[in-house]
Amino acid sequence: MSGVHIDIVSKQHHHGHRASPTIGPLQLDIAPNQFVCLVGPSGCGKTTLLQMIAGLDRDYVGQIVGSTTRLNNTRLADTTIAYMFQNPRLLPWYSVRQNIELVFQGPVPTTLIDQLLVTMQLEPCQHDYPQRLSLGMQRRVAIIRAFAINPDLLLMDEPFVSLDAPAARQIRKLLRCLWQQRPHTVLFVTHDVREAIALADRLIFLSPSPMQTLADIAVDIPREQRDDEVAIDTFKTRLLSSHPEIHDLL
Repeated sequence: MSGVHIDIVSKQHHHGHRASPTIGPLQLDIAPNQFVCLVGPSGCGKTTLLQMIAGLDRDYVGQIVGSTTRLNNTRLADTTIAYMFQNPRLLPWYSVRQNIELVFQGPVPTTLIDQLLVTMQLEPCQHDYPQRLSLGMQRRVAIIRAFAINPDLLLMDEPFVSLDAPAARQIRKLLRCLWQQRPHTVLFVTHDVREAIALADRLIFLSPSPMQTLADIAVDIPREQRDDEVAIDTFKTRLLSSHPEIHDLL
């Protein structure tokens, strides 16, 4: 898959006999293997957009297009999509490793799982059950499960919300490392601008409902400087200077 083109004419939310616009018009082009962060206020429709891309919500007017398919209001055919939710959604009666192996219908790629466990620093607890893990560790398991199937498109819906700052920073660093080893097209939803700058190739700032694009900005900070607070603050200052329309999101 070469990427994703999103063209949403309108998406409405229904309240009984009334309907109010939620998204649109909205057009986005996501390049292959690009890490894109969608930044917007709570309730603007970011999660709804991910659900539409994943095919979980088909009640909209528009089109989501992959490189080999042009489909209207249906899931992208012949495309492997992984979806990481805010809740890790691990089965408590299975171990860490078993929760990862669940996503495979055929032979389990043992070597791959071993490598991913090492990268995400979970090898020592691979036989533990989820209740013995911190929330941050559970989310690392969910990241491995998403990457393990080698998806064409990875959707991540505020996966680090509610973590304390040190835990979130550690997982972002591990995620960057894993993504650089195994690049995928990623759409990552967040309302945390610092998190977005630390992760993304590109930031797409979204308006309150009805959601539209406010700004589309490339992140030019070298990957090795993404944990540098001064570099992130400098980039944020430049953002505000050149894009005053996103002031309320910073």
